[in-house]
Amino acid sequence: MTHRVSLSKIVLLLFLTGTSSHAALPERINNEPLPSLAPIVKMASPAVVNIRVSQTVESRSPFGEDPFRRFFGIPDHPGASGAPRHIASAGSGVIIDAKNGYILTNHHVVENADEIQISLLDDEVLDAVVVGSDAATDIAVIKVDAKNLTEIAIGDSTNLQVGDFVIAIGNPFGLGHTVTSGIVSALGRTGISRDGYEDFIQTDASINPGNSGGALVNMRGELVGINSAIISGSGGNVGIGFAVPSSIAKSIMRQIIDFGEVRRGLLGVSITTIDAQNAKVIGATVENGALISGVEPGSAAEKAGLKVDDIITEVNGKRIIGASELRNTIGLLGSGDKVNISYMRGDKTRKTTATLDRLVANQGEGNDIHPGLAGAQFANSKTTIGAGVEVTAVEPGSPAAQRGLRVGDVITAINRRAVGNLEELQELAKNNDILFLLVARGDRAIMLQIR
Repeated sequence: MTHRVSLSKIVLLLFLTGTSSHAALPERINNEPLPSLAPIVKMASPAVVNIRVSQTVESRSPFGEDPFRRFFGIPDHPGASGAPRHIASAGSGVIIDAKNGYILTNHHVVENADEIQISLLDDEVLDAVVVGSDAATDIAVIKVDAKNLTEIAIGDSTNLQVGDFVIAIGNPFGLGHTVTSGIVSALGRTGISRDGYEDFIQTDASINPGNSGGALVNMRGELVGINSAIISGSGGNVGIGFAVPSSIAKSIMRQIIDFGEVRRGLLGVSITTIDAQNAKVIGATVENGALISGVEPGSAAEKAGLKVDDIITEVNGKRIIGASELRNTIGLLGSGDKVNISYMRGDKTRKTTATLDRLVANQGEGNDIHPGLAGAQFANSKTTIGAGVEVTAVEPGSPAAQRGLRVGDVITAINRRAVGNLEELQELAKNNDILFLLVARGDRAIMLQIR
């Protein structure tokens, strides 16, 4: 007996299961051509480059060929540290401005680079320099001096839906231009990098060491993400990869090119998460949101009419579950951006529009206060627990991050002496090699030792 199978079912089966490397697919079935991703790959691949970085390190690592290793949760090599030595690292990048030679990649690919070279699809090798980099979003812009480059069109990642087909192009394990395919598995993923600003695209398109900074492309051949991280216990792909959405990468890129730095937005509020338990205690009519516990004088929040005890529930139509979502949402916007805010005041829903101020990068930098606080930034804070110094940013991998500081922590005392502002923090820290920080984190207090 003959069983008839539709072309669509055959194609779906082939797409999901793959084919043997020894078997050739027919060009047509039932006189219809088989679909192929080749036209999309042909369109996008010339804009994807392989990146080779030379850098100086002090100790060995089993994944020395790719700085992407930090995302795998794999410890460094247990061998003893030696004299500084040079190693080569591999990554990927995407040409987004052929005329000016601008290339998007990951911050962690070019971090601490001594020399950077890129290779094009035709194997031409070019020297590159870093234009600017942002650790908090893991985005960097590098530049080459060359003609006849091919750029990729930047798509709108906000239009992505779970289930959309995507392809990843990059340089996994140093193998050169390699293409994998999959779907968008989830959107808006957070919690991958504790101290960063996140809104990741999750995909099951294979992403491996060396894919860092490469392209996540939609079915129109447009860039919708910069591949950045995976979850894996072994260092290899297990079908859970993450990409920075093109909407975020484009914004960070534009700020770096225009200003030479990232000018991150600032609302000017201290906040606490509202959950069901907290809502019951204070009699709130919503069980999720960010409770304003302090408003900076003259800030964007004050100018927009926001007050202490308001509960922010939405920003630009995006639901705010708690303090981390509000911080993340505002931090991914630029200074001068207008944001539409929905909030609860008592039992009434209100709306306002705020124009974000600028988060000043040199405002209370940790490296100016104490070596153990390097990589952190601070600002004066007034919360429900009183005055203190709030941690406004923590660079991933920095001394401050390694010692346990997190964004949103409020330092209230050092070595059992109260800290009410930045000046007091600096005064107490400068005369002590060891600091015992009393930190308010959410609804609990913890003690951190800083050396």
